[in-house]
Amino acid sequence: MPELPEVETTCRGITPLLLHATIRGVTVREARLRWPVPPDLAANLAGRRVLGISRRAKYLLVDFEHGTLILHLGMSGSLRFVAPGTPPEKHDHVDIDLGQTVLRYRDPRRFGAILWQQGPALAHPLLARLGPEPLSYAFDGAVLQQALRRRGSAIKLAIMDNHVVVGVGNIYANEALFHAGIHPARAANGLSGEECARLAAEIKAVLARAIDAGGSTLRDFVDAKGKPGYFQQSYMVYGRRDLPCHVCGSLIRELRQGQRSSCFCPHCQPC
Repeated sequence: MPELPEVETTCRGITPLLLHATIRGVTVREARLRWPVPPDLAANLAGRRVLGISRRAKYLLVDFEHGTLILHLGMSGSLRFVAPGTPPEKHDHVDIDLGQTVLRYRDPRRFGAILWQQGPALAHPLLARLGPEPLSYAFDGAVLQQALRRRGSAIKLAIMDNHVVVGVGNIYANEALFHAGIHPARAANGLSGEECARLAAEIKAVLARAIDAGGSTLRDFVDAKGKPGYFQQSYMVYGRRDLPCHVCGSLIRELRQGQRSSCFCPHCQPC
């Protein structure tokens, strides 16, 4: 599933050609995504100029004078530029025609979303109650500790909760906890102030490195030019069960939390 680094990579990749472009037309081949594509999307966007492009959590926001296009990549979605007239493949569901190029939305599992918000984008129900952005000044150890003080759940699950901090998906939660030296099963409200400061810093650092690497490509993800990410080459624990830890040589272990795998080093991350 594309996580924050993959969405940020996509945001940066589509911005040079999409920002300030005028939409020539929209073709919807398959409207049955996680939520139906608005039936009036083409009529709403044709002839309109893109005023801004940003990311909130795992959502891409494309601003127009009369509202915002909200895109979510779901589990297997991607946005890429193709030449006009490029024949669509089976899972190419939506084209946004920019004239000299076409922004194409591909989603084999159809679990993504293309939505329209009239009025302020952040008032949309999907965005209105989200926690702070991990790479912003609004997130640090003190903010994290305050958010965790009444949470007795495992810290791994807590930092994946978008009410605590947005965009820290499974891969990057595993990696940040390793670098912070914190076991994924520790009770969230049991972390000290120093541990929260260390974890917040490592969340920022891991996400920043992943963005620099173009995100992770485990199956479907590619950027706007069709290139995969390569941060998976830097994983310390994720997907490395029974392999030696790069730091101490202990075998990486795995447990299940919230139907997701959590990988950790029993020596570097004592319980």
